[in-house]
Amino acid sequence: MSDTPPPAPRNGGRVLVDALLINGVDTVYCVPGESYLPVLDALHDASAIQTIVTRHEGAAANMADAYGKLTGRPGICFVTRGPGATHASIGVHTASQDSTPLILFIGQVDTAFAGREAFQEVDYRQMFGGMAKWVTEIQDLARIPELVTRAFSVATSGRPGPVVIALPEDVLFGSGPADDAPPATSAQAAPAGADLDTLRALLLAARQPLLVVGGSGWDDAGCAALRAFAQAWALPVAAGFRRQDLFDNRLDQYVGQIGLGIAPLLAERVRAADLVIALGSRLSEVTAGGYTLFESPRTRQKLVHVHADANELGRVYQPALAINAGPSRFAQALAALPAPSAPAPSWRDWTRAARAAYLAHSSPPPTAPDATDEHVDMTRVVAHLDAQLPEDAILSNGAGNYTVWVHRFYRYRRRATELAPTSGAMGYGLPAAIAAKLARPQRTVVCFAGDGCFMMYPQELATAVQYGAAVIVLVVNNGMLGTIRMHQEREYPGRVSGTRLRNPDFGALARSFGAHAEVVQRSADFPAAFARAQASGLPALLDLRTDPAQITPAARLPA
Repeated sequence: MSDTPPPAPRNGGRVLVDALLINGVDTVYCVPGESYLPVLDALHDASAIQTIVTRHEGAAANMADAYGKLTGRPGICFVTRGPGATHASIGVHTASQDSTPLILFIGQVDTAFAGREAFQEVDYRQMFGGMAKWVTEIQDLARIPELVTRAFSVATSGRPGPVVIALPEDVLFGSGPADDAPPATSAQAAPAGADLDTLRALLLAARQPLLVVGGSGWDDAGCAALRAFAQAWALPVAAGFRRQDLFDNRLDQYVGQIGLGIAPLLAERVRAADLVIALGSRLSEVTAGGYTLFESPRTRQKLVHVHADANELGRVYQPALAINAGPSRFAQALAALPAPSAPAPSWRDWTRAARAAYLAHSSPPPTAPDATDEHVDMTRVVAHLDAQLPEDAILSNGAGNYTVWVHRFYRYRRRATELAPTSGAMGYGLPAAIAAKLARPQRTVVCFAGDGCFMMYPQELATAVQYGAAVIVLVVNNGMLGTIRMHQEREYPGRVSGTRLRNPDFGALARSFGAHAEVVQRSADFPAAFARAQASGLPALLDLRTDPAQITPAARLPA
């Protein structure tokens, strides 16, 4: 018989919070609910965990997703059952499509009431089954450590993603012994030597290769190795949709982003490439240009597809070479791949031409200062930020045509500085910016939001003020749902329906929360207004009055 005494009884909430501490959790995002009161009580004593109470469960889940993107560790979100879970589902969907590690804990009805359509009861396995990597319900207090640790492993191993755990009230309120589990481990596949040899042979035979980087699961060492490989081989590097921060845009090998607002010449080069190495990217619909840049099931280009999830390989595309490997591990293996002493001259010219085209496309056209301009020109706004922000500044955004200016004119320098949903979720930018500022308080954090996008979660300015998250929110205010209006004009010219917005006074709204706020009417006034926002030391909002007709950097709506 063992002389080890049995563990002291704890309630389920305490067991759960202890498991979070063991797994290194330092922040949770939540909207409190009576269904998980024991967890809130245990968090009261967990000084190592900061509890961020948001004003909406969707915002809490978006903050958890942003934390996962920023740190590579699962963002933790707690919501109550029923309405709380349905509100939070937006964050699970984003984490799924964006491959972000996230764990959503949901209070659940008492197990004795399950199956009776009890108050706010939902079957979460059915609700999230097609969206999350794993969905479970803990029905035994003693298994909480085991299942929580498994959740961390699932969320971070292979292709990262969301996990959903339902917590019945009787399990959380109940008390009993439970053995703590050790911290979770994460598993990532590594490339085989034979695959690297085949890849090198394909590269040496190529005349117009292109490296496309994307996905999640990267770290600084992986990005550094990627940079070394691209430089050694003089390879052009394009970023997948909203993954521009994986490769320093200032380097000679960077040739632009493949997504919304792709440069026409880059699209031509993608089609003309004879070898594409897709590293980490799923080559999803947006990156693939509606599956026209990369056709399914067989691409025109010879395709080498490298992905952390073996199930992704061969699912949409049948590549010439499929490699199951985590992106950072693969990049580090690439860095050790012997480079040719001199790639073919056409290869170098191909890279130089692609880089020159990128610089031409991403450089704002020369504009003389105009004291009489009537609207804020987003080209000049983004150009100013590109020139003035520190290289570790974090930019966030939601969804809308306004993001095309950011994708085109801002040059990302470091990993984990672009927080943007590949799922195309409106409202993401403000919660993401708040999470970023709380996690990295010494860094400048700027949120871009359209007027429609901002109004999804404007109340989170209260969260920013409460916790001292001095983000700067740029509301691109054109009085419409611009993306939908653009499509509307294309499909039903002159028939505007449902896309006009009557907005509040954004400045007054922000100031009512205790934030700094200004209205900016002209481009020339933006630099000084932004400087005042930075100097305020408060969460700040700048209401940028833009030209409703200028729907993208290159397109105007008809008069």
